[in-house]
Amino acid sequence: MALDNLYKEVILEHYKRPRNRGEIEDATVREEGLNPSCGDELELFLVVENRTVADIKFVGEGCAISQSSASMMSEAVKGKTLEEVSGMSEKFRAMLQGEPPSAELGDLQMLQGVSKLHARVKCAALPWVTLERALERAL
Repeated sequence: MALDNLYKEVILEHYKRPRNRGEIEDATVREEGLNPSCGDELELFLVVENRTVADIKFVGEGCAISQSSASMMSEAVKGKTLEEVSGMSEKFRAMLQGEPPSAELGDLQMLQGVSKLHARVKCAALPWVTLERALERAL
């Protein structure tokens, strides 16, 4: 039970104090994401330099899970190569499908419990789906 409380605290902390929230005027790519089933929306701003995510920010509205996932994702991918980000995305999606989390995911493992809440999987995945589309356009 203490671990569940820690998960909730981390998710709420990112929701109340999101990291990398805002816009990037000279972004390499901007991508919008929407979860029509619940209304969560997100816009990502990325600066990609030398096949690396040099900067990332987001704006949007939605539930605590989607916004926390965006905040945690932005921290995790900043400074990573596109290949590293792709690998992280695959591991994150696998975790949401019930596979054991990879240690590489760091704090993103706190969203593992979402896999048991099928209606919330799309909420947690929204930032990652949006990121994948943005990176395809950045190449």
